Amino acid sequence: MVTADDVRAIATGLPRTVERLVRDRVKFNVGRIVYVALSRDELTMGCGFPTEEREAAIAAEPGKFSMPGVGDQRYRWIHVDLAAIDREELRELVTDAWRMCVPKKVAREYDSGR
Repeated sequence: MVTADDVRAIATGLPRTVERLVRDRVKFNVGRIVYVALSRDELTMGCGFPTEEREAAIAAEPGKFSMPGVGDQRYRWIHVDLAAIDREELRELVTDAWRMCVPKKVAREYDSGR
């Protein structure tokens, strides 16, 4: 099980990330684009996710992934139960969501430095 502190540690280590508190919810942005958000109770994380893969991920692991609310389904977004994933999977989800909103050059520089 991972926590909000694990999400924060990964997200704030990514270039151009800014942590914000919006209506009592922690969100991580690159510019104006939110790529990770925590629920108010910090048990669920919403993150950027390819729309074309979302339904398959939810069908394959419904205890881990769920559909965002109706108003957010138009976005490339998925909800993740933090109790159902480990730190390695969290890192992959957060980093992939971040990659969706940074310039390709920034992502390449990050990858080459790892």
